[in-house]
Amino acid sequence: MSAKATGLMGSFDPRGWDDWVGVATKALKTVPFDRLKSSTADGITIEPIYEGNPTPAPLGARTAGKPWTVMARIDIPGNKTANAQVLDDLVGGASGLDLVCAESPNAYGHGLTISCDGCVKTLLGGVHLDLIPIRLDAGHRSADVADILLGVAREQGKTLDLSVINDPVGLLAATGKIGTKAEDAIAAAAEAAKRFPGTALEADGRVWHGAGASEVQELAGLIATAVTYLRALEAAGFDVADAASKIGFTAVADQNQFRSIAKLRALTLLWARVLEACGVAAKAPRIHVETARRMMARRDSFTNMLRTTIATFAAGVAGATSVTVLPFTQAIGLPDAFARRVARNTQSVLIEESNLHRVADPAAGSGLVDTETAEMAERAWALFQVIEAEGGIVAALRSGSLHAKVAGVAKTRIDAIAKRREPVTGVSEFPNIAEGAVAVMDTPAPTPRTVPPVEHVTAFVPHALGEAFEGLRDRADAAGIRPTVFLANLGRIADFTARSTWAKNVFEAGGIQALTNDGFASIEALSAAYKASGAQAAVIASSDAVYDEQAVKAATALADAGCEILYLAGKPADAEKKAAYAKAGVTGFVHVGIDVVATLSDALDKLGA
Repeated sequence: MSAKATGLMGSFDPRGWDDWVGVATKALKTVPFDRLKSSTADGITIEPIYEGNPTPAPLGARTAGKPWTVMARIDIPGNKTANAQVLDDLVGGASGLDLVCAESPNAYGHGLTISCDGCVKTLLGGVHLDLIPIRLDAGHRSADVADILLGVAREQGKTLDLSVINDPVGLLAATGKIGTKAEDAIAAAAEAAKRFPGTALEADGRVWHGAGASEVQELAGLIATAVTYLRALEAAGFDVADAASKIGFTAVADQNQFRSIAKLRALTLLWARVLEACGVAAKAPRIHVETARRMMARRDSFTNMLRTTIATFAAGVAGATSVTVLPFTQAIGLPDAFARRVARNTQSVLIEESNLHRVADPAAGSGLVDTETAEMAERAWALFQVIEAEGGIVAALRSGSLHAKVAGVAKTRIDAIAKRREPVTGVSEFPNIAEGAVAVMDTPAPTPRTVPPVEHVTAFVPHALGEAFEGLRDRADAAGIRPTVFLANLGRIADFTARSTWAKNVFEAGGIQALTNDGFASIEALSAAYKASGAQAAVIASSDAVYDEQAVKAATALADAGCEILYLAGKPADAEKKAAYAKAGVTGFVHVGIDVVATLSDALDKLGA
């Protein structure tokens, strides 16, 4: 630090943790300071104030100044059409290709069809194979398709930088079935690793994350899978150091920026701990990051651009080796060229304009991130030990123990979303009921090759965060005529705006259009406006003080006007008031804390949707 800067800092009194707590406590007045604390799905307490670490220790997951590989997801059925997208992506800034075949559990009903040398030559025509890193995700066919790719490269005299996403554990977990005993599939994958120059087995966290796992559960699943593969590679004749270099990781980053950063950093710590236990020198893992499928919304899909940008930022900060950004329309259908362009440009801007890769582990020293990183790593290691004590990840899949743990966390999250304690922007919060159609590709779905299943377990089924609300929107859209609710705003604009706006957002999150207004001079005018609106339902909205004077009269008038579905926005102060409102014709109450999904589902039932 320069003398001038030192002098500037010296003009301020030093402030410690106690000083900041004192200021916060004063601002909170009667609210306890502990009310600012929160907790993660894993029970990690998030403090409102942290002190930074004056001697940060970068984890070194990626060398400073080295950008991550910008992977373009290629999953278009029809190799000629896919080739045009491949070339467009590479010209447009992608530095690697993420080839997703129809057999992959991550193909989402799309995917490449590769069965011969000619398929590869068509798909990768015009591509300099020795310059472009390739990820191959072909499910149970990963080893076979990898052989085809390498054969074409050898024929052309090229050396291929290939990462093979061969993950029998993830395949069994994602689909609930596999074509041979899990142990045999893992042993075969370890033998196949001898044929491939790069990483040949992949511990893939997408299956756990997509099904609703917490950060600690995803990490434990990743490490338990990697250790299983480490043992299999050793049994196949690899020494431990070489075996470790054959294993890659695919992790997920989502819309929670700091938690994603901490999770990815924790993965680096956990793998170092595994290698230390094996007597091998620590080496940074090859971590590929994909933006989260479960956060992608079908409704108001442009909001997905914000989510994937945050997730990509987190991946870059945490030291990802390579990143795949799901195009913003991925949840709707097969993304078109525009959506794919936005996906790759998200990365290009963060690298070329924001220079995000210039600093090694920029989150090191952050009190919040360092604390979460350490706690996630410790809790994930403890869960990993539980899985190992059961016999390993395959045994945990067979018993259903890990599935039960993930399902418990997923249910808690789903309940929080249903009550809008965990918002999904554009879906449960700030819905755009008038949104237009978004373009996707109209391409016939491929027919993946299958094998008769030999082993069965309970599958980890992926669920989108907003799927309950999106299901309600689908019901409302299918009604033919848009269901509507009339906002019976009482008093002055200042009286009803807060609750009226809140109620509008709630009902439109379920596809029920809220007919708004600037309030009414009299109860008679309110009643007349309701009749003229043609709405089948109404919601009274105003302040508690106005309710005391007008709510019963308004409810009675609306009931007399034929309103049989009548809500009041707000929670009645006591049982007596609730009974009085109900007697006047109020059939339901909408307020913070209710199960919004259940309330809207009931409303659609009553509205005939």
